Formats: sequence, structure tokens, C-alpha cells
Amino acid sequence: MSRKSPAHRRSGRLAVVAAGLVLAVGVGVSTQVSAQAAVHAPAKVSAAASRSVSGTTGQAVTRVADFYGAYIDAKGDYEDPDVTLATALRKHYLTPDFAERLAAWEEDNGVDGVLRAQNVPARWTVADNGAVGMGHEVIVTLTFGSGDTTQKTKLFVLLERYNHIVDITTTTNG
Repeated sequence: MSRKSPAHRRSGRLAVVAAGLVLAVGVGVSTQVSAQAAVHAPAKVSAAASRSVSGTTGQAVTRVADFYGAYIDAKGDYEDPDVTLATALRKHYLTPDFAERLAAWEEDNGVDGVLRAQNVPARWTVADNGAVGMGHEVIVTLTFGSGDTTQKTKLFVLLERYNHIVDITTTTNG
């Protein structure tokens, strides 16, 4: 009976593991190649397309970002804005009391109260501003225009404890 040294057995195991990895990676690559061949993807991906956006359910910043993103999309189609969607978003995200106050503010000022403008921003950012009383404040910065002719509007969005928007102002609530 011939006995192999522990070092010889280890190198044999490593060879088996290495062969298994090569096989697994090879199968994975061939599967990916055939799957990619079936999908017509652009040959070049721009840097902008590789950005990602993430969020967390129940987080104030995510909730406000979701609202503003969807609202701007609904209002932003100049040829055919989706008024029904914009109205439904307001109903879903705003408290009834604030929706009523916002409608009165819009009547007095002649602009969209969510955006504080007549037009739709080209870009927006959303940032956490922390707890305020029993609620949470989020800063929304809207950028209107492009190139050298941009204007920024900073809004302070206050959410109640149950994540409904109770106020949108141009000054902090804190």
C-alpha cells in the first residue's frame, strides 16, 4: 500500500477544486454569452446609464424622492402631461389638510405648489435634513433651465410620523 504525503494530497485537492472552479466559471460564462446574445443590448453603455439609485422602504428621503420623481415625470411631458397621475400622487403622498392648504396657496400664487414654479425642473436632488418635532424634514433642490441659465430652488418638505407630506416651504421647519 503506497501512502501519499499530506502535501501531495493537498495539491491533488487543490487541483480538483481549481478544475471545478474553471468548469463552473466556464459554464457561467457560456450561459451569460448565450443569454446576452438573446438580448439586444447597445454596444456601448454611457457613464450616465451606469448610475444607480437606491432607497429604503419607510425612509423619509426615499419617500420624498419617489414622490418628486414621479410627480415631475407626470408633469414634465409638455405635449401630454399626465394630470390624472399628478393628482393621484398628491392624494397618495400629501395629507388631506396639506393638500387643501396647498390648493389655496396655488390659487393665490398661480404656480404649482409642489414645485413652487410654473414649469418643471430639469434636475432635482433630495437630501435628509433630520427630525423636526414628531416629523422628518427633507431638502429638495430643484434646478430649472440648462447651461449658463440655471436657477435653483430649495424646498423643505416636512413629513409626519406616518410618512405623509404635511408641508412644503422655502424655509426650514426646524
